[in-house]
Amino acid sequence: MSDYLYAEAFHPGQLSGLRFLVTGGAGFIGSNLVEYLLHHGAGHVRVLDNLATGFQENLQGFTDDARFEFFQGDISQLSDCMAACEGMDYVLHQAALGSVPRSVEHPIGTNVANIDGFLNVLVAARDAGVKRMVYASSSSVYGDSPALPKREQEIGRPLSPYAVTKYVNELYARVFADTYGMEVIGLRYFNIFGPRQRPDGPYAAAIPLFMRALLDGQTAYINGDGEQSRDFTFVVNAVQANIKALFTPHREALGQVFNIACGDRVTINELYHMLRQHAGSSLMPHYREPRKGDIRDSLADIGKAKSLLNYHPSFDLKRGLGLTYAWFSGRYANP
Repeated sequence: MSDYLYAEAFHPGQLSGLRFLVTGGAGFIGSNLVEYLLHHGAGHVRVLDNLATGFQENLQGFTDDARFEFFQGDISQLSDCMAACEGMDYVLHQAALGSVPRSVEHPIGTNVANIDGFLNVLVAARDAGVKRMVYASSSSVYGDSPALPKREQEIGRPLSPYAVTKYVNELYARVFADTYGMEVIGLRYFNIFGPRQRPDGPYAAAIPLFMRALLDGQTAYINGDGEQSRDFTFVVNAVQANIKALFTPHREALGQVFNIACGDRVTINELYHMLRQHAGSSLMPHYREPRKGDIRDSLADIGKAKSLLNYHPSFDLKRGLGLTYAWFSGRYANP
């Protein structure tokens, strides 16, 4: 990825003496975190990943760096988590089985990875004396709550097994903060997109699927009527939030969860037509049945993250889409 994406430092001081574990570091968001940390001089970056949904190619640019270490293991195994956390100062927990549709089809596997695995990482981080752990939650936690914008304290009933697992993560994190004094912070991601998000597989997200279809001159599919809305968030904003959560001096942020988004929304139809403009395409989408478990509308109130994490989105949707389309054009366009 271009260096200028991480030209801005989101941390105070130097990272040279610090050691970081990124679980799920071979994945989309995780590999972007690894890139940021190495780019800004981290002392050591260890990745724990079982490569079930992550890819070695996401790490190719780091493997010759003496500060980088890859540990192939599984968060569902406590022994792997204990070994991975040993000697680490900070943990960025991104490992999970994502996707609402996957969780509807495979609730047991989702539970094992996202709840058992999360608890294993918590226990391992606690026992290793990690200074702080930041973990990925999800806007799916808001469930059937119709309130807009979404505020952290106002959630509804979960609509999918995936949403249940992320809410349980938040409950466990708060208990570990209160019971063991752990420094833990959760981030409710809102539709993160950007380079390294893959368009292949049955559970790929809308933006990479749309981009590949447009680049290939193929029909794109929209679930439902396309008028459902989302607060799409470029991946550099998610990286910023993770790093600022690791180093925020605000003690009242500990044990809390924060919305990570842009505070703006577009419909899926609007999103598709923005991408059509990038592609110079006249192709129209095909509509199909809505997906089970999907939230209808999503818009984040990011005031809490601004106040306690000093989070301020660096990239809006338009700029993020342009950068992502350029990356996809180089990776997935037909020859």
